[in-house]
Amino acid sequence: MPRAIRNAMLSLRDLLATAGPFVLLTLALLAAAYWYLQPTPPKVVTLATGQEQGAYDAFGRRYAQWLGRYGIEVRLRPTQGAAENLDLLRDPDSGIDLAFVQGGADAEAPSPGQPREDDLVALGSLFYEPVWLFYREESARQRLGHDVIESLTELRGWHMNVGPPGSGVPNLMLRLLQANKIDAGDLQLGELSQSPAVAAMLEGRIDAVAFASAPEALLVQMLLQTPGIRLLDFSQAEAYSRRYPFLSPVTLPRGVVDLAADRPPQDIRLIAPTAMLVARDDIHPALAQLFVQAAQAIHGEAGWFQRRGDFPSARSLEWPLAKEAERYLRAGPPWLQRYLPFWLANLIDRMWVVLLSLVAVLIPLSRVLPPLYEFRVRSRVFRWYGQLRRIEDDLAEGGERPSALLARLDELDARVERLTVPLSHADELYALRSHIRMVRDKLLQMMGAGGEPAGG
Repeated sequence: MPRAIRNAMLSLRDLLATAGPFVLLTLALLAAAYWYLQPTPPKVVTLATGQEQGAYDAFGRRYAQWLGRYGIEVRLRPTQGAAENLDLLRDPDSGIDLAFVQGGADAEAPSPGQPREDDLVALGSLFYEPVWLFYREESARQRLGHDVIESLTELRGWHMNVGPPGSGVPNLMLRLLQANKIDAGDLQLGELSQSPAVAAMLEGRIDAVAFASAPEALLVQMLLQTPGIRLLDFSQAEAYSRRYPFLSPVTLPRGVVDLAADRPPQDIRLIAPTAMLVARDDIHPALAQLFVQAAQAIHGEAGWFQRRGDFPSARSLEWPLAKEAERYLRAGPPWLQRYLPFWLANLIDRMWVVLLSLVAVLIPLSRVLPPLYEFRVRSRVFRWYGQLRRIEDDLAEGGERPSALLARLDELDARVERLTVPLSHADELYALRSHIRMVRDKLLQMMGAGGEPAGG
């Protein structure tokens, strides 16, 4: 191997040997910080949705598609609705990470002003989920003598479907009926899911169906345009919203369903709980942020009941808002995500405090590296001075023949000649060789003068 390359490799070896422990310490601290902070979100999450062909089911598919672009697999879990979703979230063994929840669906809701104790957080309210109470005009004529129902009090004696127990509508409708002083025994309440209930109403086997859903639901779209089926106008919508904070008064505008056919032919007042995205409070911050971004993309446009930008929001929440969701709703996406891929921006965003702390600790430690490197290289030269000193001491004491001392000195000189040091320390190597030459001259002078130490 050429001498220049050997010198370069030796210098590199010295540098690695000196800086190696420092680099290993840095990597170990970074690995520990990465393990503790877990900056990368899980790749698979489970989202509880709702009944098939419902709004929750449709939105769940859109969330899965949106997060799939970031390498997150969203597994959808069909359920009966919001009440079952809450039970699954509260069950640590259910495997559910997030769920759609309808306002007012929680049968375990605490009294006003009392804190919740279920370790859940909200990621924001997503959309209005109006209470759609569709009824048959023929049933109204037979029971009331007119086609239009004015209030819930006229439903006594009716057969109305409110959905299966796992959905959020039964709890909500019971509250509304009680507010109108109607007992559950005053009418026959069915527990069919949405599709069978609608089919039964169209066949005349039940009088009315009530469910809460976004207007995008196919059943809502279909019933709004079905002859002989009418939607209840909640004329007391404002009063309901004052009595129940989770309800909002909304209006279905005239002609919004079909402008050409003028459907509906007049504004219809409705009451609407707000659908929320709820998660366990230990949800990964990056995952929470991604879901809020997905909500912005999916629910942020104008709709029948909201203007562009109304959702997602921090209004009408029944659970504390997650910190990452609050930060996103207040300030938008992190600055780094506007210029870097999500995974890199998230990594920096989660690790920058730790990185600054490590830099603050490691910079003072790094100052010892140059002296250590200097000591390592110089010690390669200076350790031969010990042998040279012993030869010189033996010469002064006269305990060994000069010829033997000269042989030892020649051997030392041969070893030093093979010594390799960086060019920046070549002066020390040449100084050592000059000192060896000086001792040799002294020995040769003594041998030339014929002087032999005693005992030689």
